[in-house]
Amino acid sequence: MQNSKSCPKCQSNEIIRIPGEARAFGAGNNILVGGTIFSAAKVTRYLCASCGFSEEWVESVDDIARIKKKYSV
Repeated sequence: MQNSKSCPKCQSNEIIRIPGEARAFGAGNNILVGGTIFSAAKVTRYLCASCGFSEEWVESVDDIARIKKKYSV
């Protein structure tokens, strides 16, 4: 949905982008990659307003690299 701007389930074009955020006590849509909330990688949600299907994307290349470094097996 991030790239196609349409829902893969119902083909609707009613897509809502919900930006990732990092709030106190780890709240928000994020992935912790360090010791504090300030190091959180933000995860953006895309929601289909027609059927409710959602996807999550880490949009920052730097955040992807930090997640890969911390969590790769």
